[in-house]
This record gives sequence, structure tokens and C-alpha cells, in this order.
Amino acid sequence: MTERPTLFGAELRRLRIEAGLTLSRLAALLHYSKGYLSKIETGGKPPTPDFARRADTALKTGGTLSDLVSEHAPKTPLPSEIPTDGDEVWVLRLDSDGSSSFQPMDRRSVLTAGAASVVAFGVGGSRAVAAGGATEPFQAMFAQLRALGQTASPSLVLPSLIAQAHSLRDLARNANPAQAAEILALTARYAEFAGWMTQEAGDDRAALWWTDKSVRLAEAGGDQSLGAYALVRRALVTLYRHDARETIDVAQRARRDALTDRIRGWAALHEAQGHALAGDYDRCMRTLDLARGHLDAARPEPGPVLGASNLSDPVSMITGWCLHDLGRTDRAAEVLDREVTGLPEQALRSRARYGLRRALAHAAAGEIEHACALTTEVLPVVDAVTSATVLTDLRKLNQLLARHHRVPAVQALQPALITSLHHHNS
Repeated sequence: MTERPTLFGAELRRLRIEAGLTLSRLAALLHYSKGYLSKIETGGKPPTPDFARRADTALKTGGTLSDLVSEHAPKTPLPSEIPTDGDEVWVLRLDSDGSSSFQPMDRRSVLTAGAASVVAFGVGGSRAVAAGGATEPFQAMFAQLRALGQTASPSLVLPSLIAQAHSLRDLARNANPAQAAEILALTARYAEFAGWMTQEAGDDRAALWWTDKSVRLAEAGGDQSLGAYALVRRALVTLYRHDARETIDVAQRARRDALTDRIRGWAALHEAQGHALAGDYDRCMRTLDLARGHLDAARPEPGPVLGASNLSDPVSMITGWCLHDLGRTDRAAEVLDREVTGLPEQALRSRARYGLRRALAHAAAGEIEHACALTTEVLPVVDAVTSATVLTDLRKLNQLLARHHRVPAVQALQPALITSLHHHNS
């Protein structure tokens, strides 16, 4: 491992000289200082994956430098084995400070532990009877919770999601077969959305548990489509862990297994993001074209929409995302400028996610003052929704701007940026 920075630096220097670039010229192209590049070339500083991708782009090396820098992302842990519904109790702990935690347990463990400090759903059983149109109130509540998830912290949304999913599960047990299928399909969407909110709260393991639970609920209701979508969600977990290879592999499996064009399209989008992380521009662009073909061919489906519903053109937005990861920051900023301004005003979580990436693209392109202005606009939104996934870009932006700490705009932004990071880490 100690030899890798020296190996990377020597290769960087060889490729730079081969391209006829001075150290100063390459530094200007990459928006790094000449001293920083010198330290990388001599092995004094380890290169980051982001730096390697940008250097590959500037030197037109087709990923040679990226291949020398592995991110060593932790493998995604598999969720614990899910007990059968007959023995499973959903336990939600609500603390006086407003925090909450969820854990599935077997019935015996809950009864042994008692209910002094937990609210245990399912211990007493239910005698609810499903009547005609019984899911309509739950469909309306789901739409409201999904809207709330765009404007509030996951900690405010999850308790209600879990409670309603439990109520629906019990309702299905006492319904006739036709009604039960409809109810279980809706329960699966509640569970799938709980998986996303749990990932936003920073718990990948619980996110995968909920996603797998949604698949089981959907299959029990006769809907086989969520099996592939669970892989799409898993690819999203590995993407935010910067595991390019695993993201590509899982997304490709999802695309092969998908039963609908919408799910195939979202699988292709995440596969393209994986190729971007790997520094493979050509495969990334081809996969984005594939995603557009699938999403354009997708037909309306019954029930709540799977995947992001606030993006008018998800392929273009993800293209901007990928261009940044590929080191093509000028083009990324141009695309994200156009797409972010088209986001609905109420879609705060989407505005936080893509607005921050827009600021990051401008900063990486050397437009420091403009990046600071964009960050100042989006930080209140970022703080309002709270997101473990958005935090990834917030940290990157802080590190990038720290290299320009003498710029007055950076100095003015720094207190708010540090406060926001502290807010997300607490």
C-alpha cells in the first residue's frame, strides 16, 4: 500500500510529460495548485479517486490513473434473515427527545423483554376486516408521507410509515384474497419507501431489510416486479459507498431481472453512475442512452410510482451527475444548471441533492465564487431535510473549498458550511 502513491505519481508524471504539459498547465486544467500536484507526483500525497478521474479526463488516458486508485469501499452487509410474518413483531422505540429506532424481533423475545420501553406492533393481533375501498385512506396517507419525505427529516416520516405498513399488513390478514392482494401491494410500497427513508437516515443495513421486506410483501400480493427493484435500491446503497464494481454488477442484474421498462430504466441509470465512478466515459454514455430508451418506453403502472417522481428528465439529471464523477466538470455544471432550475419548489430533498451537486460541479470547474453563492442558496434546504446521502457531497464540497480558503467568498461561507456538517453528523 505504501508504494501505491509513488506508483500513481510516477505514472501521472509520465503521462503528463507524454501529453506535453507542464506541471503548472496540468494544475490549471485540474484546478489544483502546482504544489499539490508536485506532492502527488513525488508520492508525498495520496491521490483521491476523484482526482484520478479528473486527471484521466484532462490527459485523455481512458481510466489508466483511476485503475491505480481503488476506493476500498466496505462491502454492503446483507440484512439479517427475515423471520416469517407469523413470528415477527415490529418494534418501534420512541424516545422523549424525539428520536426513534426500529427493530424486527421474534414474538418470544418481545414478550420476554416486556413493553416498558417499546411500542410493539403485532403482539396482540388484529381483528380488522377489510371493506370495499379500504386502501383508499392508506393511499392518500402514502401520498402525504411521500410529500412529507421531500420536505422533512426522515426521523419525522419513518414512525408513521412503519405504523401504517403494520396496519395494512394486519388488514391483509383478515381480507378476502382479492382484497388482500391489493392491500399487500400497497404495503410493499410503504416498505419500499421506508427503505429509502432509512437510507437517508444513514442506516444502510435497515434500508436493505426494508427493501427485501417490500419484495416479500409484493410477492405475497402477486406482484413480482419489486424483486428487480430491490436490486436497484441495493445498487443505490453501493453507489453512495463509492463501490463502482458492485454498483455496476447489481444494477446489471436488476436490468436483466426487471419486468417493466421503468425498473429497467432506473437500473440502467445506476449502472451508468457506477461506470462514471469507474472512470469509463464510453460505457457510461451508452448506458445512459439505454436508460432513456427504457424510460421513454415505460407505460403508466397502477399504484405509487417507483423511483424519483420529481425529476422531469431523470436521464439528463443523472447525466450531469455522471459528468461530474467523470471529471468533465464544465459540462456537468452546464447540465445541472439547466436541470436543477426545473425542479419543483416543494421538492426540497431533490433540490438539496442535485443543488449541492451543482455547486460541487461549479467548484470543481474552478468557479469558486459562484459555487459559494449556490451553496449559500441550497444550505438551508440541505439542513431542513437531513440526508446521509447528501452528506457525502457536502463533505466533498467542504474539502474542495478548503483548498481555496483564502478566497473571501469561501471565508464568508465557511461558518455556515461547518454548522451544516455538524448538524448532519450529530
